[in-house]
Amino acid sequence: MKCPFCGHIEDKVIDSRSSNEDKSVRRRRECIKCKKRFTTYEYIEEIPLMVIKKDGRRESFDRNKIISGIRKACEKRPVSIEKIEAVVDKVEKELQKTFDKEVKAQTVGELVMDHLHKLDEVAYVRFASVYRQFKDINHFMKELKDLLGKKT
Repeated sequence: MKCPFCGHIEDKVIDSRSSNEDKSVRRRRECIKCKKRFTTYEYIEEIPLMVIKKDGRRESFDRNKIISGIRKACEKRPVSIEKIEAVVDKVEKELQKTFDKEVKAQTVGELVMDHLHKLDEVAYVRFASVYRQFKDINHFMKELKDLLGKKT
């Protein structure tokens, strides 16, 4: 495993444990060279779920893209990376349970927004503004009114 800090390829495993309902293994590693620690996950390789984009292109489902989008939405919010990963785990599990081979990108985005809405409302609005490509303040205000309507 290549160290994400210094690039050295030798490390030692400090701790291993099952996670995600025994579907993955979480490992804490320490770089032999720089002594920094990092976490890796091992997953069972499954048939990749294909995501159908708006323009009809197909690409493999990539949980890192979702993590990246949620992290941007949660920037400067009190949301830990563990909670973000838990959301992505839930989304991925629901997709694998519901779809065999292909899923529309819109379905993935809506599922992420459902979980973000429960996690952090500000992050939800941030994610929605990018995902739904708000063109002006009216679209933004409509989403806020819908959000406030759901609270009452």
